[in-house]
Amino acid sequence: MTNPIIMPRRSFIKNIAVAGAVVSTLPLFNVRAQNAGKKFKIGLVGCGGRGNGAVENHLEAAKTLGYEVEVYTVADFFQDRADGTAKKYNIPADRVFTGPLGYRQLVEQPVDIVLLATPPLFRATHLEAGLNAGKHMFIEKPVAVDPVGARKVMELDDLAKKKGLSVVSGNQRRHQAGYLRNQYAVANGAIGKIVGGTVSWCGGALWYKERNPGESDASYLVRNWTSFSEMSGDHIVEQHVHNLDVANWFIGHPPVSALGFGGRARRKTGDQFDFFSLDLNYGEDCHIHSMCRQVNGTDGGVDEFFCGTEGSTYGGGKMYSAKLASLNVPEFKTHDNPYVEEHIALLQSIVKGEPLIVARTIAESTLTAIMGRIACYTGRLVRWSDLTTNTSSPWYNLSLSPSPADFENDKVVAPKDNVYPIPGEA
Repeated sequence: MTNPIIMPRRSFIKNIAVAGAVVSTLPLFNVRAQNAGKKFKIGLVGCGGRGNGAVENHLEAAKTLGYEVEVYTVADFFQDRADGTAKKYNIPADRVFTGPLGYRQLVEQPVDIVLLATPPLFRATHLEAGLNAGKHMFIEKPVAVDPVGARKVMELDDLAKKKGLSVVSGNQRRHQAGYLRNQYAVANGAIGKIVGGTVSWCGGALWYKERNPGESDASYLVRNWTSFSEMSGDHIVEQHVHNLDVANWFIGHPPVSALGFGGRARRKTGDQFDFFSLDLNYGEDCHIHSMCRQVNGTDGGVDEFFCGTEGSTYGGGKMYSAKLASLNVPEFKTHDNPYVEEHIALLQSIVKGEPLIVARTIAESTLTAIMGRIACYTGRLVRWSDLTTNTSSPWYNLSLSPSPADFENDKVVAPKDNVYPIPGEA
């Protein structure tokens, strides 16, 4: 089967690798003096653990580069979370926003950069608001929970380009020296053509929240967002997207189709699966096995492995290649913490006036994961075209409910706990 996305595969991923080399070989740790005096104001939407972590990563990136950053404003669905972050950074009460509409007030503040770390359901909506307000954006992965949302983020990539605004996402493997080195080598023929491999994220269950007596549906879903597909996309989207992103990156394009299975036996709340197993067809006789699981008391593993016609490689680890020594792979100098490196790339792109825009890239990886989830939930073969171009597909207009608009209009009806998809027939 020929995949129209593939052409021209080799030149496309070579260009990406070279661009990455140019950025990542810059002398990141010898620029403090020349950058003295540069100051940014940032706003944070989503004051949970990842949001506060993103702020810390951003501040460390600024320190590394010699920039000054003020955490100027915050927003969160919950008052106590917003107040907690505000207290940490001495933010006055009139710059603290709460509830489902808080993000709108935040993006109108005089900030340069907005960090988005809300549940994935909201990210396309919040990204659009930030770009329309003229802000540079850091957006956590994944960026959507359904095909409609993912396509929206792809469109916003074009808006960011039109406005000259950077959009950097939390796919940190693309900012790690080992991954950058191996991807560059693969793009330049180190292992020949990739014909197969595996990507996996298998570990224990994440936290979950029981419902409080009298709690609203909206509050329950936001507090327990990692348990509901409507909020997180399921763990294949929320977590395994990292590994799927590496597969797309190394191969050079998204898969043609997905077919797989999954199930549920251990979860306590929500409607997600415990495990997924997928065959991802990338075209040109290239198949990747995708596997993810969240079950306590089982063996884990997080990795990527690719086999080519002339060698093989782990994502950011060992490479077996007779050609490697002759390729003159550049040295990729990155921060020891890839979460910090993401923000270094964001800040440098702004200062240089060379916007770094990866909205489409992370949207494609998110949609890859969504395609896999739909295939496992339904037991059907799902094609990339079903989600991107085939408007007659039953999944093209799939939009999960409740929507961001339902939260903003106080019309949230929570899905039932422990009711989940069962494909096929008895």
